[in-house]
Order: sequence, then C-alpha cells, then structure tokens
Amino acid sequence: MESSGFWRRTPAFTPSKIHVEYSGQTITADTAVRGPSLQRTSSPEPTSRPLTATSQSPLSDQLSPLSIQSPLSAQSPHMPVDPTLEKFHGALGAATIDLALLQKLSWTGVPREYRAITWQLLMGYLPLASTRRAGTLQRKRKEYGDWVRQTFARGEDALDRVLWRQIQVDVPRTSPGSPVFQHPRVQRCLERILYAWAARHPASGYVQGINDLLTPFVYVFLEAECNGDTTALDRADLDAIDDARMDGVEADSFWSLSKLLDGIQDNYTHAQPGIQRQIVKLKDLVTRVDHALAAHLHNEGVEFVQFAFRWINCLLMRELRLASIIRMWDTYLAEPNGFATFHIYVCAAMLLKWSAQLRAMDFQQIMLFLQQPPALQWPAEDVELLLSEAYMLKCLYHDAPRHLHKN
Repeated sequence: MESSGFWRRTPAFTPSKIHVEYSGQTITADTAVRGPSLQRTSSPEPTSRPLTATSQSPLSDQLSPLSIQSPLSAQSPHMPVDPTLEKFHGALGAATIDLALLQKLSWTGVPREYRAITWQLLMGYLPLASTRRAGTLQRKRKEYGDWVRQTFARGEDALDRVLWRQIQVDVPRTSPGSPVFQHPRVQRCLERILYAWAARHPASGYVQGINDLLTPFVYVFLEAECNGDTTALDRADLDAIDDARMDGVEADSFWSLSKLLDGIQDNYTHAQPGIQRQIVKLKDLVTRVDHALAAHLHNEGVEFVQFAFRWINCLLMRELRLASIIRMWDTYLAEPNGFATFHIYVCAAMLLKWSAQLRAMDFQQIMLFLQQPPALQWPAEDVELLLSEAYMLKCLYHDAPRHLHKN
C-alpha cells in the first residue's frame, strides 16, 4: 500500500527496514529500531458541543491525591486482555519503575488510560519509587497552590499588567476550535499557569507559543479525570469536576510545562538562540538528505527561518491536530532530549514528505504551502510513519561523519 506518496513499505512492513525516495535517490535503513511501530494509541480530538461556563477562584485548599485505577480491572472476564494495557499495567505497578522499560513501551504510543501517570514519570515530575510518589505530588501541588493564592490575593491590579494583558489576549486564541479550551474555567487555569511560569522565569518571560505547549498537558490530565474514556472528556461538563480535582490538573500541568521548558529554555530567552540553532541543524539535515530540495528552496529565495521558526517555536502545535501532537509527545518523552533533538528529525521528515510538490513550486506557492501544510487531517497511520521516518533519519545522520554532506 502506498502512503501519501512518501513512504514505501515492504508488504510485511517493519520499522527495521524502510525504503524512502528523495529526488529519485533511494535510501534503505536496516537498523535495530527499538521504537517505531504501526501499533499505536491515539487520543480523541477535543471537538464536541460547547460547554457551559462557570467561575473558578484560584486553587482550593484541598488537592486530590493521586489515584491510578487499572483499566484491566474494569474489563469483562470474557474480554481478551489487551497486551499493550497488560504491559503498561505491569511496568507501572512495580515498586520502582524501570524507566528504560517505560520509555521503550511509550515510544509506540501510551494507552490513554495510562498516559497521565506515564507522562509525569517520563518527565521526572513524579519519582520512580512508588512509596515517594504521593508525598511528592502533595508537596508540589501545595507549592503551586500557595504561590497562586499569594499572587492573586490582591487581585489583577497587583499583577504585571503588560504580561497579564498579553496572556489574556493569547489564551482565547489557544486551540480555538476546541470547546474544552474555550471553556472559561479551563481558560482561567491557562492564564494562571502561564503567568506563574513567566513570573518564575524572568530571564525568558512569557513568549507567544508557550500557551500552545501547555494544551497537551491540560488535555491529558483532564482526560485522566474522566478515567481515560475515549469520549468522556468531550461529553463531560467541566463544571462538574470538583475544585480539588481541577486544582490538581492545574498544578500538574504547571509543573509538567516547567519540566518541558527547562529542556528547551534557550528557545524562549532573548533572541531565542535555541530556535536559531535548531533551524541551522534542520537546514543542514535537509541538505544532506535531499540536496535537490534544499537547492530549489535556496534558488527560490526561501529561507528556512521563514517557515521552520513556528514549527520549532510551537512544536508543530499549529500544523497538526491535538490528537496527533499528543501521540507524538508519547515518543518525544521516550526519546533522549526528544523536544529538541528528535523534533528536528520530525520536522525534516515532514518537509521531505512534500519534496516533489515543493520542487515544482515558486516562492509564493512554497510559502503559502508551508504556512498551512496539509497535515491537519492526517490519519493516525501517517503520524506513525512520520515518527518512524524521523527515527530512521536520526539513526542515519545523527552525529554522522562530515563526508555524508552533499557537495
């Protein structure tokens, strides 16, 4: 079967043998790929009926404890046990989590039933030892809750007005098609989280795009409050979630966002040097893999910064559906430095996917195409193949000798 004219698979596709064509050149990778696979778990897209509004005061005094219920216990005794669920159940049930095992399992997708706790463990927000987990969660949630109460106790007039105004402008623009993120209660959570992060990181402060990076955490942790039901989050009236649970979602989202941005903070400091370095790496990689495409972009006057800046600044949040992003983040969290290093290979794989079309376009057509690439409607299979292709590129070109450069 052909897939979007990009990847060509053998009849019995395995990620250890991939054939890819760039500008007529065929590259074959025979690698012991531990991660990419066509077995996947995707999240539901957060689109549904509008949700009713409510007001929400900053964090309540009580925070709900961490509770993890196994979906296996809810299965009928006559239903076959899902092997993926069984593996995660075993890995997460250990007294001390085997991080390498959890990373290996997560590479090909985390079941939504286990995604919240798995993300928190992979990010280092929660300790691997189960005996320390509840205490850590309670302490971190209290720390965030105390800070929010102190900061907002004197009202909005006591806040940094410029920063607060910018956040209030950006939050309604965050996932505008999602009723979840247009719900006033959720928007108040986003505002407090973003203000708290910016106030605690004055070297970078708030930068547009950070609001997008917050949404996968909020969605996944809200989804966990609905016990991982594939449709419950969209059906649920968010007003019905009690304050303690909503406060837990907010605090966990804040700390998870902090962990993510700690690894890519250079992307958001003055002049955003981290993004500039990654754009250079992306251009170099594309030149090595598909010299014809790189040459055509150069001849047409297209600079990588003109399209890749947003791809890196927002981690493709505006190019792909939230469900696709959540699935990709399963892999990013399982990869070493996934949001910086591996993301570049994902961006390269996405650009190379459209090599033939782009080489037939002029400057204006290229810019219009790359500013709104046709990726929003990608099925889950294309996302899986994108990740596999990115992994293959990493295996072939990461720290590769300079003689692999095209002249």
